This record gives sequence, structure tokens and C-alpha cells, in this order.
Amino acid sequence: SQKGETVIIEKYVGIVTSRDTEQPLSLAIRMANSAAKLGYDELVWGNQVYWNEFWNQSDVIIRGDELAQIAIRHALFQFRIAAPIDDETVSIGAKSLSGFGYRGHVFWDTEIFILPFFTLTQPEISRNLLMYRYHTLPGARRKAKKNGYSGAQYSWESAETGDEVTPTWVPDPANPLNLIRIWTGDIEIHISSDIAFAMYQYWQITGDDDFWCNVGIPIVLETAKFYGDRAEAENGQFSIRDVIGPDEYHEHVDNNIYTNRMIQWHLATAIKAFEWLKINYPSKYKLLQQELNLSGERLTHWKNVQDNLVILQEQDTGLFEQFEGFFSLKEVEWHQYQDRSKSMQEILGIEETNKYQVIKQADVIMLLCLLRNEYAASTWKVNWEYYNPRTDHTYGSSLGPAIHAWAACEMGQPNLAYDHFTRAASVDLFDVRKNAGDGIHAASAGGLWQAIVFGFAGLNFKEGQPVINPRLPEQWDSLSFSIQYRNTQYSVEITQTDYCIRTLI
Repeated sequence: SQKGETVIIEKYVGIVTSRDTEQPLSLAIRMANSAAKLGYDELVWGNQVYWNEFWNQSDVIIRGDELAQIAIRHALFQFRIAAPIDDETVSIGAKSLSGFGYRGHVFWDTEIFILPFFTLTQPEISRNLLMYRYHTLPGARRKAKKNGYSGAQYSWESAETGDEVTPTWVPDPANPLNLIRIWTGDIEIHISSDIAFAMYQYWQITGDDDFWCNVGIPIVLETAKFYGDRAEAENGQFSIRDVIGPDEYHEHVDNNIYTNRMIQWHLATAIKAFEWLKINYPSKYKLLQQELNLSGERLTHWKNVQDNLVILQEQDTGLFEQFEGFFSLKEVEWHQYQDRSKSMQEILGIEETNKYQVIKQADVIMLLCLLRNEYAASTWKVNWEYYNPRTDHTYGSSLGPAIHAWAACEMGQPNLAYDHFTRAASVDLFDVRKNAGDGIHAASAGGLWQAIVFGFAGLNFKEGQPVINPRLPEQWDSLSFSIQYRNTQYSVEITQTDYCIRTLI
């Protein structure tokens, strides 16, 4: 080349890991050579075709609000690049592919916050993500056995094998010379019900009986065995003691309402699923009955626990108590902390925060959202009015604001919901918590999609059909998106004055 002449250099790179093959270098070279033969233009065209297909299936279009539009597309992009297309032995970590936070470990974030997007738009990817839990079932069995229980207890933080990888101690951010005990891997046990819930939700939305029979039900049954053992009999009732609920500001609590109510749902679902198997797949029923030691006595015990598990709820008002003694804790004088830039736990300290009615993220509200069709409007109202103002929305968990946006929509308050939604949308776009260097908050991003689709659009499923009940914020001119339900694609279009849901396929 001559001085002043522009030179264009094209570099073709093949990326292969040792998980893919025993000879990663040779495969990477072949991939790079194949790419070079196709050429840049052909590769770009193929990439465009793929992304166009993805956006046609999964895009969410919001007119009138640029921030909301950017936020949701950023979230969907992060999900897609992290999702396993051809590998059912991996999942999506809490930071997507965007950083090394949490060492790439998999939490309940995937099943409860991220998976609904895939289940309703890319069900084949959702199936892969759920299969990861099937492949790591041996690790869950090992954890249950180690803790003295039968069945399977899924790890709070999971990696390749499914064994518990939550750190026991971490340095105190305020003073790295001090160590803080991390209890989530020991006692935040609701994750097994979260996984079972995701399995059931996938089956309900896709109608994939083969998956439910061979993957979902075995997991639901194995984890039900663990919960049946974990329940403690007390004076004709059963308790689940010494746990952490979704609100991680409070550790070592008894009868957390989210944990208990989800276990109750779990045991009821396990019993129904086993009966469904008996009717529809009798050979599989007999096989699991033998392999999992599912005696009539065990199922009777599950029903007993289901019927008599402590559910802390005021009968006259419908108000749930988040855990035993929560109503007796001190109230926070929120006006004293209006100008804070830290979480309440950072300000008060771990032990002191335990003494206050201050909540890190949706706990009771999370329960209402997941089991939304089981609770009357009056139950929603009394719990929303009690727990929403006691939540550390600004500096608590990033998982909270989007769920509160959804819940506010259920309460008929779309503009309040928009405030929560904007808080969730800003977490990564503006690095509000000054920790984006660790990676995005993938669960918050998943919550954004749910706030839009389940909250503002009001998507629900009744009598085997998708229905919508729109409640758009005043900032939005229109909202549109597509979903897949039982092998049929639906288009949803909503404006401030009208809406429609129609079949595309």
C-alpha cells in the first residue's frame, strides 16, 4: 500500500470453548476459514436475517416514550445474546453475558424473571433453559442428601454441576478486612418452588406434554419430597423455620409467606401432576413411583402439609404477615432518609435492618403477582397499601421496581406503575447503583418485560386463551408486541383508546 492510501482489513475469528470439543483450536481454525470463504457481506446478511427474525417474533414497540423503548430493546438484546440455542446444559447467569458479577452463577432470576419472556416468544429457548435444571438435578439431590433430606434441593447459586456454589463468606464492602456470612446458600430455599413454578408455567403456555411428563413432573416430585421433609410438625400444623424469603434484608425468619405459600402451591401441583401422569402416561407413572419411592404414605403426608402449612394471613382483612413477628418490628421513619444514596441495610447495618419493617424487594407482592388469579382485589389492595411504602425501592434490590410496576398496574395505578418502571429501566442505562461494571441486572431486565406485558398490557390466560386488560401510562401513545401460546402466535396492539389481540398463525 502507498502512503495516504486507505487499507481495509477483514479479520475472521472462530471462538470455541473446551466445552464444545476436545480439539477447540482445530475447530476454531475451521470456523474462521469457513467464515472467510463466505466473506464479510454474506456474514452480515446472515446476521441481519437472524436478528430480523428475532425482532419480528419478540420485539416490543412503545410509541411516545424513547426511554422505555430503548430500555426494553436493550433488555431483549441482552437476553438473546446470552440464551443457549444449541446447548441445554447451560443457563443465563445473573449478569447475562455483560460482566463477571456473581461469577456467572445461575439464580432464581432465570426462572422467575427472565424465563417468561422466552416461554411466550421463543419457547424452544425456554425449554433449553429448563433442561439445564434437569441436567443439574443430580447436584440438587446431593444438596438435599447433604442437608439430611430426601429428594432434591436446588442450589441458590448454581453452575455447571448444580452443586451449591454460593460463597459462605465475602469481604465487607465497607471494610474488606471484615468478612460477612452469606446465608442464602443455606436457607433461601424457595428456589426449588420457583423452578417448579417455571416448569409448570412453560407446560401451561406451550402444551408440551412430553416435556411435562419426562422433565417437569420428575423435578416437581423430587423437590416436593424435599419440602415434605423440610416442614416441621407443630401442634397440628406445619412450619418452615429458619429461612430467607425474597426480602433478603431479613434472615433466619420463620414461616415466610412467599416461601410457605409457594411450597403449598408446589405440593398441590405435585399431587395433581402425579395423578395426571397416572391417567395419561401410566407406564411413566409406575416407573417414577418406583424410582422416586412415591408411596401412598408420602403423598398423604404432602396433602397433610399442604392443608396445614402455616399461612400468616389476617382472616378479616386478608393482610399477609411477611413472616412471624414482622408486624412487631420497628417502623422506619422514611422522611429521615430522603436524601440518602445508599440502601437502608448499608445505613443501618445488617443486624439492625433485621429489626425494622423495611423490605429489600417484592416478597408478599411477588407472591401476589405469581399467583395473581388466586387472590381477590381486596387482598391485593390491603397488601399493596401495606407493603409498597415499606419497600426500599430506590436502593434495595434491582429485582424490585419492575415487579412493583406490574403490581401497581393490577391496582389500577398505571402512572404510579410508570414511576416504578422508570426506576427499573434506569438501573442499567444510567448505572444508578454504580455497579454496572459487574454486568447488567438481568432479573430487572426480565422484570421490565413482565411489567410491560403482564402489567401495562394486562396479559393473562383464562379458559385456555390469552386475554388482555390494558392500563397504559399517560406517557405512552401505544404499545404492541407478539406472543406465542399453544403453538399459535398472537399480535397485541394497544392505544390509549382502543386495543386488539389477533391471531397471526
